[in-house]
Amino acid sequence: MTTEELRRGRYISLTTYRKNGTGVATPVWYAVEDGRVYVWTRADSWKVKRLRNNPEVELAPCDVRGNVPEGAARMPGTARIVEGEELRRIRRLLSRKYTYQFWLVDLPATIARLGKRPHTGIVVTL
Repeated sequence: MTTEELRRGRYISLTTYRKNGTGVATPVWYAVEDGRVYVWTRADSWKVKRLRNNPEVELAPCDVRGNVPEGAARMPGTARIVEGEELRRIRRLLSRKYTYQFWLVDLPATIARLGKRPHTGIVVTL
């Protein structure tokens, strides 16, 4: 799978690994730029906790429910958690790709937390 094929998809299965090595796949929104995959997620999610222990990940195209098509290419990568300016960049990339859907998720969370956004970014290098 090429980054151009990745760029066209709506969801990607992000597999992170538990301490015992068991993979846990989660469908996520993402954007691709400069050969990297950018993901936006809740800062207190389990995938973020798993990434702090093991930065190795696997990506595969999927549908909204996380179903990966049979024979789909899986790509290994290394992830890092980002905040600050890099997180703002990820938010811009995703708001361009998902438009109103992104804001329907982000805006209520921001209002409920009095302007504090409870999210973080993940940058995956393939």
